[in-house]
Amino acid sequence: MTARTPAQKSEADALLHGYPDAVRELADAARKALAKALPGATEGVDTSAKLLSYSYGPGYKGLVCTLLLSKTGVKLGIFRGAELPDPAGMLQGAGKVHRHVQLRSSADLERPELKRLLAAALGAFRARSTAA
Repeated sequence: MTARTPAQKSEADALLHGYPDAVRELADAARKALAKALPGATEGVDTSAKLLSYSYGPGYKGLVCTLLLSKTGVKLGIFRGAELPDPAGMLQGAGKVHRHVQLRSSADLERPELKRLLAAALGAFRARSTAA
């Protein structure tokens, strides 16, 4: 389960409160999926950037992914996603380092390609942290 303090849960709930029902429901489903995919990760809240982060330590060094919120949807941001294999072509974005997956429904969270992508992101984090 993704570790959250009561204060973080309140912050996350407060952040999500300002979004339409469909966005909140998709974000909640994504939070549950990330709790399974990233055991022991900490959920962080960045209200100014309107995102939730999932990490195993402070700063970028421990970051694995983010949930980027907007009034129209949720994107799953993958830290250093440009370095990951993506045979299904799920990753979007023009950045040289980071990529994202546009989540359109909770069914997207069950796609095997997305699960493999999250496993690869976790594996890449573990490889970076053991190499350091």
